[in-house]
Amino acid sequence: MIEAELKARVHAPEAVLRQLDERATARVEVYQDTYYDRGDGALEKADQELRVRTVHGADGRRTVLTFKDAAVDEESGSKPEHETQVADSEAAHAILQGLGYVPVIAFQKRCRNYEFEAHGRQLLATLVQVPELDGTFLEVETLVDEDQVNAALDDVRAVLADLGIGPEDLTRELYTDAVAAQRR
Repeated sequence: MIEAELKARVHAPEAVLRQLDERATARVEVYQDTYYDRGDGALEKADQELRVRTVHGADGRRTVLTFKDAAVDEESGSKPEHETQVADSEAAHAILQGLGYVPVIAFQKRCRNYEFEAHGRQLLATLVQVPELDGTFLEVETLVDEDQVNAALDDVRAVLADLGIGPEDLTRELYTDAVAAQRR
């Protein structure tokens, strides 16, 4: 499946928050993300991502292992995504390191997740704050087959427009790159 996703900087977070609260009940979670690569940076060079995410929320704690392949849509950066829950986060980290992967960067994301239907699609909208970065971001995504990416992105753009987010607010900047730059 392809994660058809757009990310934007939010200039009026309170207004967007109110509108999202009208659409769905928020699931407030804190993500602890660790990104891995080979020592030679092979994954980054191939536009791939390997991540262990531990999610802390009202329902407890869960850990997810994610691999994202190279982008299939340059404008949005939408990527094929393969994800599975793992029972033991420490074991997941140990397995990856045992296979030769090294942690490249780790950081926290504070998220308000909203799941709802719009334009006939199940969508996930996430308001994101990364403590090390200024501002609030909004990610809106849906999972689709590759032949549906363009139509799905059109629907995501329509939802963003409904929330007052215009094309000028969109960003392809990765949190990993922004956090790394902030730490330099």
